[in-house]
Amino acid sequence: MKIIKYNAICNLGSDIEEIFAKAIKGEAGKFEQRGFARLGVVDFPLPEISESDYNLRCNRLLLKALEPLCIEELDREKTAIVTATSNSGVDEYEISGNPKHYQIGNPAEFLHGHFGFRNFYTSVSTACSSGIKAFATVAELLEAGIAETVIVAGCDAISKVPVYGFHALEVLGNVPSNPFSKNRKWINIGEGAAAFVVKKEGNGIEVAGIGETTDFYHSTTPDPEAVEPERAIRLALGNLNPEEIDYINLHGTGTIANDLMEARAVYNVFGDKVPASSTKPLTGHCLGAAASIETALCCKIIQAGVSKAYPHIYDGEYDDRLPVIKLADKKPLHKPVKTCLCTSFGFGGTNCAIILRESY
Repeated sequence: MKIIKYNAICNLGSDIEEIFAKAIKGEAGKFEQRGFARLGVVDFPLPEISESDYNLRCNRLLLKALEPLCIEELDREKTAIVTATSNSGVDEYEISGNPKHYQIGNPAEFLHGHFGFRNFYTSVSTACSSGIKAFATVAELLEAGIAETVIVAGCDAISKVPVYGFHALEVLGNVPSNPFSKNRKWINIGEGAAAFVVKKEGNGIEVAGIGETTDFYHSTTPDPEAVEPERAIRLALGNLNPEEIDYINLHGTGTIANDLMEARAVYNVFGDKVPASSTKPLTGHCLGAAASIETALCCKIIQAGVSKAYPHIYDGEYDDRLPVIKLADKKPLHKPVKTCLCTSFGFGGTNCAIILRESY
């Protein structure tokens, strides 16, 4: 299947062009200190929503991400919608008492009604892996002929539930996240949205593989042996050789447990041969929108044709207790990035990987 159009917004910028321009240089977006938390915030204007059932910040972020995609031009009968989120409007529900606001399906239902689509719509919520899981659902819809086009999107706003939840887990910090450092400890939460128009065929970025596994290890802690995360990567690769991957966008949360698991999974497949980085020190961890935003970043680096990876921003003190993977720096690569792997791992042991490549 092909990604025909795409866009993203987050604390780095109000469209994918601005986000890319900053991320490729390793520039962090806007963060605010709020007590015990350092949060990546969107501070530019967002569209207003008049329908009270759907007037949620996550939906306003989603509308902003959709603006340049001209979805009004899509066939209402033949276009399905798949959204990814983890919070929806749980904060708004606290004030409104409107049960529509906390429903995970709210963003998909909103888009379906707001733009007058009449095909299938659904929402995916598997914590941080939601954005890639949504693409797996898109593949099934297109293969089954249920839709000719699918709008797939991820959106999440900063919410008290994950902020206090991660604080209770003692992994939320008020200093920059530091993935794969021996000094790492904390994550920074962010917010944002990304949206894609996907067809089975067409001119665009090819989704060359998706891998999904579940490890049943623990509700919030990943398996340190990385058996199922590694298998998700290998499933995404399919018949591709590891050497065909030019860049890996890591989940890279900066917690002790995630980075141990991910370094092992990546090393077991690629050794220290493929440049890799986490973009979360730049964007924050955007929860249900994280994998969507990072997928958009991979699409853009392929489309831009640059011989450079997103640099991995940390203190430079790699944890020597981890298998050694090749963290990207700001130096040019030997060839343009044409094929990317993006990994995403969520609570409950849900593991996903997606491979994107230049169309031929």
